[in-house]
Amino acid sequence: MKRFLIFLAAVFSLAILFAGCKKKEDVIKIGIAGPMTGAQAKMGTDFRNGVTIAVEEWNSKGGILGKKIEMVIGDDQADPKQAVAVANKLINDGAVGIIGHFNSSCSIPASDVYNRSGIPMISPGSTNPQITERGYRGVFRVCGRDDQQGKVAADFVKTKLKIKKVAIIHDKTTYGQGLADEFKKNLGGDVEVVYYGGITQGDKDFKTVLTSIKDKKPEMIYFGGIYPETGLLVKQAREINVAVPFMSGDGSIDPKFVEITGDKAAEGTYLTFSPDPKNIPAAKGFIEKYNAKFGELGPYSVYAYDAINILLTAIKEAGITDGKAVIEKLHSMEFSGALGKIKFTDKGDVTGSPYVIWITKNGKFEEYWKP
Repeated sequence: MKRFLIFLAAVFSLAILFAGCKKKEDVIKIGIAGPMTGAQAKMGTDFRNGVTIAVEEWNSKGGILGKKIEMVIGDDQADPKQAVAVANKLINDGAVGIIGHFNSSCSIPASDVYNRSGIPMISPGSTNPQITERGYRGVFRVCGRDDQQGKVAADFVKTKLKIKKVAIIHDKTTYGQGLADEFKKNLGGDVEVVYYGGITQGDKDFKTVLTSIKDKKPEMIYFGGIYPETGLLVKQAREINVAVPFMSGDGSIDPKFVEITGDKAAEGTYLTFSPDPKNIPAAKGFIEKYNAKFGELGPYSVYAYDAINILLTAIKEAGITDGKAVIEKLHSMEFSGALGKIKFTDKGDVTGSPYVIWITKNGKFEEYWKP
């Protein structure tokens, strides 16, 4: 009897082991990384929502390579150290590719981890040039770069608005300061920078800085940063009667900015971002699904949707989840996405510069100027 019980226990253990192995073999895991909690959680949620629609579409057709796709969510909380921990965990959990991160300060250290592991990473929203300037063949992005974004902003200020004096603020992050520096560099000698300085991301009171800027009498204030601080800066500037227009980048073009600032105070704020996807025929089906499932489209939801579709298409074409094979497919293929045709350069950037100028009007964002 004792031997029989030992035999049954061994059989049961093996059954559990094989069941576990089968479960792993039945799914392909994709890591989704971004700020899922905290002040910037809206951006992480937008990522996840866009990816969710794509995964549901693929799974409804049988998945990929005969397996269902499973999302593994990583919350980096917009913190570089947490991003590294998330990257290691996603790899340990078996993710064969990564969609993320959002913040450049997170994408750069996390990509070191993915590169060492040979896992492809496609960022929907990290714009700092260094993301793709370090020679990592498996690092890609479907958005533009800050050297492109900063130039478009500077050209607009010089040629359209004909402004002669600006104040520049940044949030001391890789993204925010990098974008501010690109804007400043592209102003050249045509516009006087009467103030240049940083604030701390997460702070709530910026009136001391704004008062100092007010005394310099700029014709515009430029901010390199994300919508929580952009909203507070604009709101507090109006409270101390600083009436000059503000300008910021893609990290601020979110309804949360208007919510924080208030419709009246936000009016007339300029922002750099890509063209409105509502005007792109290929995006129509995705937008309809997104609106029905999640409500208003997030700025980077469509980028996340295209990023996951590109990754899964590369896996399908490679016929294997091996990182090296998938990375080579990502470099060699042209993809048809909701944003149109997408092809990567050798560095992993999209070809062309996607930026235009938007303006905040009646609590909404509208395209305003194209270079």
